[in-house]
Amino acid sequence: MASKKTLKHNIEIICSELLAECIAISLYDSEVKKDNVEALLHSIIKIESNYIARISHPEPGMKPKLYYKDLIDNFSRDVNEIVDHINNLH
Repeated sequence: MASKKTLKHNIEIICSELLAECIAISLYDSEVKKDNVEALLHSIIKIESNYIARISHPEPGMKPKLYYKDLIDNFSRDVNEIVDHINNLH
């Protein structure tokens, strides 16, 4: 397992890339509704803060290896969902 610091850094990088992609689409595609982009930006920020907070406070009673594997799997699922929403903005 990677260190907590590395895991937090990777989450921040992924979320910042998603934010940049949303902003670029909103600036360069005039057909995109601004409300949809704003909602997507808010959801990315919420996902980032949620997962970073969960890294520092693992669930008691759960083995750390299982906890972090589950956390990474859930984060990947949420990121894939956001990517699908970004692709549907066009």
